[in-house]
Amino acid sequence: MTPSLAQPTYTSGTQLLGLGVHRPSVIVDNEQICQWIDSSDEWIQQRTGIKTRHRAAEDVSIIDMAQDAAAEALAQAGVEASQLGSVIVSTVTHPYATPSAATELAHRLGATPAAAYDISAACAGYCYGIAQADAFVRSGLAEYVLVVGVEKLSDFIDNHERTISFLLGDGAGAAVIGPSETPGISPSVLGSNGEKGSAITMNASMLSFRDALGEARESGDASALLDDETTYWPTLRQDGQTVFRWAVWEMAKVAQRALDGAGISAADLAGFVPHQANIRIIDELVKQLKLPDSVVVGRDIVDAGNTSAASIPLAMHRMVQENPELSGGLVLQIGFGAGLVYGAQVVRLP
Repeated sequence: MTPSLAQPTYTSGTQLLGLGVHRPSVIVDNEQICQWIDSSDEWIQQRTGIKTRHRAAEDVSIIDMAQDAAAEALAQAGVEASQLGSVIVSTVTHPYATPSAATELAHRLGATPAAAYDISAACAGYCYGIAQADAFVRSGLAEYVLVVGVEKLSDFIDNHERTISFLLGDGAGAAVIGPSETPGISPSVLGSNGEKGSAITMNASMLSFRDALGEARESGDASALLDDETTYWPTLRQDGQTVFRWAVWEMAKVAQRALDGAGISAADLAGFVPHQANIRIIDELVKQLKLPDSVVVGRDIVDAGNTSAASIPLAMHRMVQENPELSGGLVLQIGFGAGLVYGAQVVRLP
């Protein structure tokens, strides 16, 4: 007779136990941005809502930022790094294909031998990480999971490019997920639409940079490469109108699916934390979802800019700090961006 396989003990619910962030000390305002592009503080604020964005110093890595955010989240959760069963880092700006940022972060925190890996899902990456952490804890694969969204987008921008670069900031946000007697994380809604992948992309690849460098070496003349390195070094680009329309109309449907999956209505929410892509997208989503005035909306973009995978935990952390009475309330979070990818779920605040 074929023996049966053992299964882990399943947990009925999971919850967010702690949040942490790292906000870089360098602040870049719109006046500085306008040194590089033909624009104005008024135009940038009207079109995006952004007044300032944080940028990390040259010697600060995404792992440095992630470590700070993780330390705060662990302390708030009352969980030791050695108790973590998994460390998940969502980022598209780690400069190494391998080893992952997560393995080094786990080592620095003292979480070894926790499972550790990176997610490349851009602005939806944090929501992807929460979905996976929820599944890990409920299935018994891990008791506690650390999820970090972190980006150093300033490494991959051309300051003179005006479709996306002036929007972007750096930072890190982290959450610790653990077991709960009652569900604190709803079923997640995840998806993608690769047909629209070219709406947010890069102007070049590392392969093109390598080829250009090789040609320069062969010719003995690196002046062209040095004079116009942004032609060869990968930097971000976007088709703003395509992204705007997709985010407003399609993401409102995804957000509603997340509410339906959680078995609640918009009136049950204490807060709404969408990806901080553009203040106009945020405001349109609020209208589409018919959120009541009682729902606190995360608008961290005004001071932090668009930080991709870090934007939701950064905005949520700020929401809790500024509105401590929301503790224990339900928040709808939704991420969307390059890929195009999206993810959403309802979570209960620590």
